[in-house]
Amino acid sequence: MVGTHELETVLDVCNHKHRRIVLATLADQEQPISINDLTNAIIKYNHHTPPTEAADETVTEVQISLHHLHLPKLAEAGFIRYDLERQVVESTPQLDREESDLSTILAMDSDLPTS
Repeated sequence: MVGTHELETVLDVCNHKHRRIVLATLADQEQPISINDLTNAIIKYNHHTPPTEAADETVTEVQISLHHLHLPKLAEAGFIRYDLERQVVESTPQLDREESDLSTILAMDSDLPTS
């Protein structure tokens, strides 16, 4: 059974669409994914725009929010590790441990990427 603190952490992390997209994108990855690919996923699934057609301002806004808000929050919760120098993100064992709760939450969002 999941503790109250763990459940609150999962719910807090999943509160923002960008973080749900990052988690859904990482769910099936067995290797690090580039921040650029995560930016493209957010543009595709949240802005409903092909990444190649997105305005430069939108791309910049998404990248800034990833760097300054969403990736740090996911890392603080223990779900990801990110390397700013290499510009890559990877899931952690903590993400695997919370998979059933996350899967339930992510499944409710029909706009997210599916495997």
